[in-house]
Amino acid sequence: MPLSFRSQNYGNIAFGFFNIESDMLLLENYFFFADDFCQWINKMANQDDDELKRLECQAYYIAGEDIGDLMGAIHGIRFTGFIGKIYTLFPFPDDPQAFKQNPEGYQTRGIIISQIEDASRKREILFEFFKEGQMKIGPYLFEKSVFHELIRYVWQGGYPRWKDERRPQYVIEMKENIINSHNSFFKGVFSSKVI
Repeated sequence: MPLSFRSQNYGNIAFGFFNIESDMLLLENYFFFADDFCQWINKMANQDDDELKRLECQAYYIAGEDIGDLMGAIHGIRFTGFIGKIYTLFPFPDDPQAFKQNPEGYQTRGIIISQIEDASRKREILFEFFKEGQMKIGPYLFEKSVFHELIRYVWQGGYPRWKDERRPQYVIEMKENIINSHNSFFKGVFSSKVI
């Protein structure tokens, strides 16, 4: 389930997984797959401070109400927009204990792409790092500490976390790249408390 994160220029915005059977993430109106996000992070983490400060990425963009009603879809009462279509295909589980992010969510990717291509258009979004300790994803400006929270969210499998605490390989590789990074933007993302 997406959570609210504080941006510097748009206030609180939603970021996260929106269906446990998909590995797609949303960032307000932008949608991209979690392995793409991890690859973008890897590219930035593998650069030193004086190297790459900007990375061009592709995401799906859905305007306004065409996104749908996440809470209505979760509760099975309102299936509107793109999210509503996904919840008709992959409903919220009857058993609340089954509400865990599927580490094999990539297996539904063909279905998710077929649905989002009808509802969206592709847009370029930039990852940009600034000397002031801030970074931007698309139009959203974040303090470094909030950027770290976004990364930890993906590592943990969001809310409700990865099923059986089993993570996809791309998430494990992201953490390894961050731990080995010489880029100061990634210093402190993972403490000894983060498993």
